Amino acid sequence: MGLSIGLVGLPNVGKSTTFNALTKAQNAEAANYPFCTIEPNKAVVPVPDKRLLELAKIVNPEKLQYSTLDFVDIAGLVKGASKGEGLGNKFLSNIRETEVILQIVRCFDDENIVHNEGSIDPLRDVEIIETELILADVEVLQNRIQRLKKQAKADKDAKAALEMAEILVEFLADGNLARNFPEADTDIYKLLNNEVRFLTDKEIMYGANVDEDGLLEDNDYVQALTKHAQDNNCEIIKLCAKVEEELIGLEEDEAKEFLDELGVEESGLEQIIHKGFDKLGLMSYFTAGVKEVRAWTIRKNTTAPKAAAAIHNDFEKGFIRAEVIAYDDFVELGGENKAKEAGKMRLEGKEYIVNDGDVMHFRFNI
Repeated sequence: MGLSIGLVGLPNVGKSTTFNALTKAQNAEAANYPFCTIEPNKAVVPVPDKRLLELAKIVNPEKLQYSTLDFVDIAGLVKGASKGEGLGNKFLSNIRETEVILQIVRCFDDENIVHNEGSIDPLRDVEIIETELILADVEVLQNRIQRLKKQAKADKDAKAALEMAEILVEFLADGNLARNFPEADTDIYKLLNNEVRFLTDKEIMYGANVDEDGLLEDNDYVQALTKHAQDNNCEIIKLCAKVEEELIGLEEDEAKEFLDELGVEESGLEQIIHKGFDKLGLMSYFTAGVKEVRAWTIRKNTTAPKAAAAIHNDFEKGFIRAEVIAYDDFVELGGENKAKEAGKMRLEGKEYIVNDGDVMHFRFNI
């Protein structure tokens, strides 16, 4: 669907190590010096979904196909990035192309790993990153204000947009994120955002990168970052990038045993993928046949014809109806035929809003 999550952070906080583990491929160089990642690394990551495995037990398909997410590993930001320091302007443009920002924040001490700022301080690191994003937003908004001043002389809509832009630029200059702007739900703000694409309006998740001990108990760094995330209505996910990388080569049973030994139910990377999928406003429905059991990615609150278009545009154009079985019914009753016999298959029309996990079959005219 072209939706992506951008991994950002200061140099040497574990971004590329996390990315390597996320994609299960060592295609982002994890070297111990700033700017080792120059071009953004992009990868398509399957969304873990145990429901597919349950469907496969019943249908016994030739293959499984998971929903996917795009992740982009963006090189480390430094102070002054908004003014072009480091490789700042390039990095900021890469961030602008993503829908969700995942800030990897180092939350452990290790004298053998260089930190760009010379010490470990998660809140300082977050402030550096978010200040650069804010300054970048201020710059583009100021340029927009200059154009609006000319348009406002003869255009009432431009005048209203100018008034809001001038309030917003002061709000940003005070160190606030655009996503926390009190009038962010108004049509005028949304129009401005469509034109400017504020970096600080994006959804933010924090990845607290800890050592193995930090997985069991929150250290002071994690506690401070957690409070900051809660205060700003953001998700926080605790992970140990080194452990996640070690999980890459393990079989599923071995990985589960390893996590159990660490006292962890779900890996940090699985949490990132699941929460990122949700932050993007996405969900999955399923098709289940002997050739393939597949999860299809759609936005929440999608109608049946639009959901059909995820398979092929012609399905939407010629949509007649959808045959729908709830996931729980499909699994509990043991498949399509038995669900149909039990009256659990529904015929739904064009107005039907697809539910997460629906098992669907579409009827259409070409």
